[in-house]
Amino acid sequence: MGVDRRTIEKYLEGYTPKTSRLRKSKIDDYYEAISLLLSEESLQVFYYKRVLWQYLKDNHGLSCSSSTFRAYLSKKQEFQSYFDSGKRKKANSEVIRFETPPGEQAQLDWKEDIRYITKDGEIIYINVCVVLLCFSRFRTFHLSISKSQSVLLSFLTESFEAIGGIPKTIVTDNMKTVMDDARTEYKAGKVNERFYQFAKDMGFEVHPCIAGKPKTKAKVEAPMKFIDEIHAYQGKFNYEELHQFVQKLCNRINNSYNQGSGKIPILAFRKEKDLLSPLPNEKIRDHYKIDHKLVKVNTSNMIHYKSNQYSVPAGYIGKTVGLQLYDNHIYVYYNTELIVSHPISQLKLNYKQEHYTETLARGLPHTPDMEIEELARKNLEAINEVYKNE
Repeated sequence: MGVDRRTIEKYLEGYTPKTSRLRKSKIDDYYEAISLLLSEESLQVFYYKRVLWQYLKDNHGLSCSSSTFRAYLSKKQEFQSYFDSGKRKKANSEVIRFETPPGEQAQLDWKEDIRYITKDGEIIYINVCVVLLCFSRFRTFHLSISKSQSVLLSFLTESFEAIGGIPKTIVTDNMKTVMDDARTEYKAGKVNERFYQFAKDMGFEVHPCIAGKPKTKAKVEAPMKFIDEIHAYQGKFNYEELHQFVQKLCNRINNSYNQGSGKIPILAFRKEKDLLSPLPNEKIRDHYKIDHKLVKVNTSNMIHYKSNQYSVPAGYIGKTVGLQLYDNHIYVYYNTELIVSHPISQLKLNYKQEHYTETLARGLPHTPDMEIEELARKNLEAINEVYKNE
């Protein structure tokens, strides 16, 4: 046979030649980066392989398809185990699929209480509100520390202006800013009076879901996982940069193929836009829009607004808080909690006595409470006397 006897012996013992060569994957060049991102030391979190693929594509120059990348991770047990440990269980309930005509319906939802560490090391809890047009799947995002009704109405107003019209109905869950009483299988529920007036002014009907059945608004529920991409940037942004990232994420989704509809939202939106109801007049819209800004609490435990200062409770020095301005008042939020409100004033310094007393007590920890209160009262009288004529 012209073959070495040891070769014959190898085949008799069951040797099978390989039909293909092991080739190095181009993703191997990113192995160290992936290992670092998925390590326990990393602040960043990746709930989905798609999010990791997008992060590497945007920040490390990865150039392969999402399916190729997912297949690569699946073959690497050290990476696959990361996603297995956080895998979410899929519901087995049956979902009835339905579509709505253009301009007919939008769905509203919040992605709530996302814990985020800024690049300065501050921990904040953020919320992203989403409005999604059901026919085109075109959406708008709004990042906010607060989930107050005023923030919601302002965002909806700005969303309607951005899309250039009003859908005939809005489907929502039973959030307290919309519903006073939840809709159930046995009762219709009650829409909050202020939200009802807003809907009337804007020209849409409110359709609340049955409590406990989020599948009613599955079009907006399902894509909310895209917002989990925020966790891939833990520790990378300050609040303003995170806001810009959320808008960039929204634009990318609107320009990407949607598997549910089989359309690219931005293209389908062109057809839907002409069938939306017209916007109400500018005066009505402006009534619902509010200013919302972020400021840092200074070393005097106060925040600045238009050259004047307003006190906040003790313990917030150096923290970022959100200001909402409406009804001639300033409302100050830390994460989702309203911590104080002040009437807008022309005075340079605007203290609440309890805030000044708390801050003074922290600076003089061994002073009796009675002396602290008396000292705070005298100091505030002196401060008011100095600044009342400025």
